[in-house]
Amino acid sequence: MCALNTLLFFGGWLPPIDWAPLYLVPGFIWFFLKTLFFFFMFSWVMATVPRYRYDQLMRLGWKIFLPMSLIFVFVISGYLMATGHYS
Repeated sequence: MCALNTLLFFGGWLPPIDWAPLYLVPGFIWFFLKTLFFFFMFSWVMATVPRYRYDQLMRLGWKIFLPMSLIFVFVISGYLMATGHYS
């Protein structure tokens, strides 16, 4: 996942800043450093974000996210109908 993230979204083997001295470092080292950076970030987030049980996730989805998304649908559709930006 970290390698795919590096390759697809963050330039792969290219340096992070377009500056001539950075191109002296070989591409596989840039790729390795970026992959290690994302591995560190993913593991840091996994260690700090609390883990929810299945029943807690279901309660969160049904009692919070579903009503909030329905409210957003009504608010945005009301705004679009009031301003005439629908088509």
